[in-house]
Amino acid sequence: MTSPAQLPLDLGHRPALAREDFLVAPSNEVAVAWIDRWPDWPAGALALFGPPGSGKTHLCQVWRQASGAIQIDAEMLRRDEPAAYLGDAEGGVGACVVEDVAGCLAAEPEVARRLLHLYNMMLERRGFLLLSDRQAPARWDCPLADLRSRLSGMQAVALGEPDDALIEVVLVKLFADRQIAVSAEVVRFVSARIERSFAAARRVVAAIDRTALARQRQITIPLARSVLQEIDASQEAEDLN
Repeated sequence: MTSPAQLPLDLGHRPALAREDFLVAPSNEVAVAWIDRWPDWPAGALALFGPPGSGKTHLCQVWRQASGAIQIDAEMLRRDEPAAYLGDAEGGVGACVVEDVAGCLAAEPEVARRLLHLYNMMLERRGFLLLSDRQAPARWDCPLADLRSRLSGMQAVALGEPDDALIEVVLVKLFADRQIAVSAEVVRFVSARIERSFAAARRVVAAIDRTALARQRQITIPLARSVLQEIDASQEAEDLN
């Protein structure tokens, strides 16, 4: 009698997000240099922009650890004025990160107003602000002229998609984050068959890990091939719907 597939236990894993864990490549080396030169920024604000999975969030976390910055998101700006998070000018917060708010500014002018207020508060206290999103701030659809002016004038640094060599290194790192050792052959096989993005690499590694646990098998090329075929079939089904 064939035993049923083992249910994979989602025990979680800790992504390695320290500075030494960030993989520097031509697609991101300028952005890394800007993060590393803090607090020697010519102005108090910097923006990172690039496609999903290009490393923006990782670099934001690196900077948070270095600067002691707090994280502010769109939901927080919908709910409260910035002073609720920053405190007073004397003993309050001197650095903050704001990620992924560009998409809601045009439809939610209150969020835009509070982002402008946050920007101005950080400048007044000579603090530091790090923004990140898919596009450069100068291209954000923003209803407030004062905020548009601020965003257009700030230093913005692009991150690009990783090249083939970096994708292979990223795959090794993602498996290592899950305490999994895989052969170079498996890494090369997977790398040649996925899109060139960190986001795609993360999705595929998670799927391979789940399947290996469920089937109680080692991660081999046949297993990886099976997972990639399932991902492709699922994507084709979504495209048809």
